[in-house]
Amino acid sequence: MNSAIRQIPLDTATQHHAHDYHQIVIALEGRADFDIEGLGGSIEGFSGCIVPANHMHYYAGTGNNRQLILDLPADALALTGHHHELARLFDAPRFFTLDTPLKHYLAFLTQEIGQLATEGPVPSLHQERLATTLLGSLYTRLANEAPPGHRRIDLHALDRYIDDHLSSRIKVADLAAFACLSETHFTERFRVQTGLSPWQYVIQRRLEASRHLLTRSHLPLSEIAALTGFSHQSALSRAYRQAYGHPPSQLRRHTRAKTLTTDSKLLDR
Repeated sequence: MNSAIRQIPLDTATQHHAHDYHQIVIALEGRADFDIEGLGGSIEGFSGCIVPANHMHYYAGTGNNRQLILDLPADALALTGHHHELARLFDAPRFFTLDTPLKHYLAFLTQEIGQLATEGPVPSLHQERLATTLLGSLYTRLANEAPPGHRRIDLHALDRYIDDHLSSRIKVADLAAFACLSETHFTERFRVQTGLSPWQYVIQRRLEASRHLLTRSHLPLSEIAALTGFSHQSALSRAYRQAYGHPPSQLRRHTRAKTLTTDSKLLDR
């Protein structure tokens, strides 16, 4: 795949995807909103964003908008050979604003592409040259700036999502989509933030919910298992033994015995 330069409007309905090539999006007219693996922002008035390959991103244009989009495969001429350092632009997603010289170059680039397009497809090599100049200029301006840190996963919001879907099968892909991240980046960031895998965390939430029902209700174990997402009662019992060293029935007996003892003491007073 060669580098490609396009000028298109973005859909005003929110879309999301990830692709195996890098991308730079610069607002020519109007505005667009992006969330790139949890890093959110808007582009308008000759500002733009960098979307590294395989990063899940959500985006939507606002009203009449027009964006310049550069699609850049990892083996593009603009990112290899003598220009290999330019690939560092895609180490992390970020937003940027063009200064006056870059605005002038962008005006030239769009006019050049537009003029050549009237004569037929723009030669790939010429698009590579134009892209290389833009990337080199951006790299000069951004190389010494640390990329912005990722926002942390909102665990409180994630807990609410898990609790609302506790009786259903919850997949890591569902949690990643809720957090606006790709599954790979969500799993990596989740483990760094919590010390657990998403699967271990969901099991933990299921066990906490089942403990609450065991101690606060008279529901049978089979119903508690179904309400908290365990496939059957034996799966709940097995998870309990692994986590707490005893079956759920023991917790219920202990809770009832403690309640009877407390009630008896109150009656003796």
